Formats: sequence, C-alpha cells, structure tokens
Amino acid sequence: MRDVSFGSYYPSNSFVHKMDARVKILLTIAYIVAVFLVQSFHFLGFAACGFFIALSIVIAKIPFVKVLKSMRTILFFVIFSAVLQIFFNKNGTPLWENGFITNIGLLNAAFIIVRITLVVVGASLLTFTTTPVELSDGIESLLTPLKIIKFPVHEFALIMSIALRFIPTLIEETDRIIKAQKARGADFESGNLFKRVRALIPVLIPLLISSFRRADELADAMDARCYSGSKNRTKYKKMKLSYRDLIGVLFIAGLIVGVVFLNKFYLVLSVAA
Repeated sequence: MRDVSFGSYYPSNSFVHKMDARVKILLTIAYIVAVFLVQSFHFLGFAACGFFIALSIVIAKIPFVKVLKSMRTILFFVIFSAVLQIFFNKNGTPLWENGFITNIGLLNAAFIIVRITLVVVGASLLTFTTTPVELSDGIESLLTPLKIIKFPVHEFALIMSIALRFIPTLIEETDRIIKAQKARGADFESGNLFKRVRALIPVLIPLLISSFRRADELADAMDARCYSGSKNRTKYKKMKLSYRDLIGVLFIAGLIVGVVFLNKFYLVLSVAA
C-alpha cells in the first residue's frame, strides 16, 4: 500500500513544477475534456493524448513507474468496467460461432481502459507537480468569483488541500494497522468474500479513531496559530503568470484542435468506407 502514489507530491525543479498552479488546474481540466472528446473506437485521438501526457511526464522529470503506480487505486474499477463490456455487450459480430463475446464488446472494453488510464494519469501529474499548498491557493484563486454569492471559497480550498495531504498518510496508517493485526494472528486472505470483509473491521475501527485523532490535533494546531479562516488573511507567496504558462496553454490548445481534427478525419474515412 505504500506504493500507492496518487495524491502525493514529487519534488523536482522541472518546467512543469514551476508553472502557476491555477494554470495547471485549468490545463488538467482541458486535457480531460480533450480525452472525452475522442470519439468511440477512434484511437488516434487517444494516441495524441497519450503522447501529450507522456511528453509532460518527461518534462516534469517524474519516473514513469511512479506514475503507473497511481493506477493501482482504480485498477479494480477499470477491470470491472472492461469485463462488463466484454461479457454483456451484445452489439457487433461474435468472435466465434454462437459466441457471446463480440468485436464491439472488446473494442468498447479497450476504449474504456485507455480513457480511464489517460484521465487518471493526467490527474496524477497535477498532484505530482503541485504541492498541496499551491493547489489550495490555486483553487481558491479560481473560485474567487463565487465569493459574490457568499460561498466559503477559502474554507473549501482548505478542505480539498487537507484531503489530498492526508491520502498518503492514511494509506501508511492502514498499512501499519494491517501489519499489527497480522502480528496478532489476524487473517485477511483466507475465507470467502464475507469473511474477508468482516476481517477488515479490526482495521477500520482503529483507522477511524486515528483519523479523528489526527483531525483533532490539526484543529488544535490551527487554533494555536490563531487561524480564523479567510478573514483578513494575506498571502506569503503571490501567484504570478509566466511564459511557461503561455507555452502550456498553447500546447493544450494544440492538443484539443488536433483531437477535433482527428475526429473529423475519422468521420470522413468512416463515411468513405
């Protein structure tokens, strides 16, 4: 469980790390939009998105192995979605006589796997290259217009920042509790599904208590430092746009234009066929 890296920050001095957090958030959203713009069975668009995110990972100087480990958190969901498409999609031509697996089902499964993988890797790149504090400040800055309707922008950004910060901490805490329970003779691997779920109760209860204790300690620490929300707060670091952000915007704009062009090209080929 310690290898699960989603939500963690990877320190580096790369071009991507130095970009403005607000721009990186918007670029991540635009990248996800580009992934969802890819039409069904049109894998050229996915190839363009994959090349873009792979290039971004190289520029950010993040090991590919670490990025792939972020997929472990949603591996079950990906496999489950693919299995549903393979075994329950009746569209298309069966692969063998009287078979229940069709070519369309396999294509849909592959399409879903690639789409989810690209989205998760893109979101992971944001957390790898942006500290929780920067992410919180960026979200707060982007949501500033909502203050007009009395929306607690600062508190909302703080909650998201704390949640991202404590994902690796809770994972390590869970790993410690499981090892402690195994040392006392607990068995988490044998028996049917019901028994395995019931065996996790001795893990969930201490984890819940530990989470409340950490929240209470964090609240005391914030209170000791006279934290009072967004009222009369100033920023130690001012967020400024730079040429890096312009380059990032141009690249993502090129990606979206490229995906739209490939969609049109694929549509023309489909009509011609």
